[in-house]
Amino acid sequence: MPEAQDAITSLTRIAEDPHAYATSWKEKHQRKVIGTFPMNFPSELVHAAGALPVVVQDDRAPITLGRTLMYEFYCGYARSLTDQAATRKLGVFDAFFLVDHCVALLGAVDAMRFELPEQPVFLAQYTASMDEEWTPPEVRKKVESLQTQLEELCGATISQEALAHSIRLFNRNRQLLREVYDLRRSGRTRITSAQMQMLVKSSMVMDIEEHTAILSGLLRSLQEERATSPNLVRLHLSGHFCHGPRPELLDIIESCGAVVVDDDLYTGFRYISTDVPETGDPVDALTRWYFDRNTNVPCATRAQKNVDWESYLLQSLKHSGAAGVVILMAKFCEPHMLYYPELRKALLRSQVPHLLIETEHEGLPAESIRVRMEAFLEQIRRPAATAAA
Repeated sequence: MPEAQDAITSLTRIAEDPHAYATSWKEKHQRKVIGTFPMNFPSELVHAAGALPVVVQDDRAPITLGRTLMYEFYCGYARSLTDQAATRKLGVFDAFFLVDHCVALLGAVDAMRFELPEQPVFLAQYTASMDEEWTPPEVRKKVESLQTQLEELCGATISQEALAHSIRLFNRNRQLLREVYDLRRSGRTRITSAQMQMLVKSSMVMDIEEHTAILSGLLRSLQEERATSPNLVRLHLSGHFCHGPRPELLDIIESCGAVVVDDDLYTGFRYISTDVPETGDPVDALTRWYFDRNTNVPCATRAQKNVDWESYLLQSLKHSGAAGVVILMAKFCEPHMLYYPELRKALLRSQVPHLLIETEHEGLPAESIRVRMEAFLEQIRRPAATAAA
């Protein structure tokens, strides 16, 4: 519908140029813009301090000056952050905050400190071992330290009421995005994987109330559609923890005769999977959210005995009816590389077809991926055709 397409186009434009949006917002509101990094930073704290939280995205530009600051065998996201700092593209941000790290991201943050000494970087490292008795109180201390640092930076007191209000706003936004996911899974509307990614990415960089207003209108338009389920292979996309896969890669996957019905991408369902509890102390609620996120959509960067990514993935396939999995692995992403063998074994045991595609910051071997995708989809279709016969 025209209304839906207009909304998607508007959000896509912002998702593709978040710095322009942040600059405009800053000029209009005369308040600070805070850059945050994946995956578990509580943006509600920044909002409650009166600033705009923006998840810093990778940049499509080729790596140039950043090559002198970071090893080539670090992931594309980390190298892009370094290059953006070196080429002075991050000037809109008043500070940077993160609660997770890997070796690559720490290297990028160190390079940013070197290149941008006037823009402070705050690391409140969350404990990755989720089962220890001391982990929840330690994470709570980190949330409190983030609150203190933001209050000092923004010159504002974050009251419990303000934080609770921000939590409700972000929860509402996540709920609306999950409704779009439900519509897509059910086949009641046709929205491409690239479009879905832009809806989520735009929520990472926009004023949350503005995004929710646009999203509410979009959802009404989508619900009015009566799309029939296309005769396409239903797929689940998995992986890409820190940044979004290229839209043209997603387009190739679907142009080969597939429809993506679900995902666990960071710029996808992983980001919006979990709400913050709205009752009780809001700092306790943000602490609880960290643990609930990993229970709902397990991550290879966390250690928790009672959850695992492969079980979650198999359950997701049952829920969505996906017939296969395309695993998108950012090149040199160590957590994903280390966990992939476990995923592969689980998928093989359950006889779930899957295809691994390794992505890079620069260069997309489009025709090679197309040939592999077509062969993969044929692998899925052939047993189904035999069974039908």
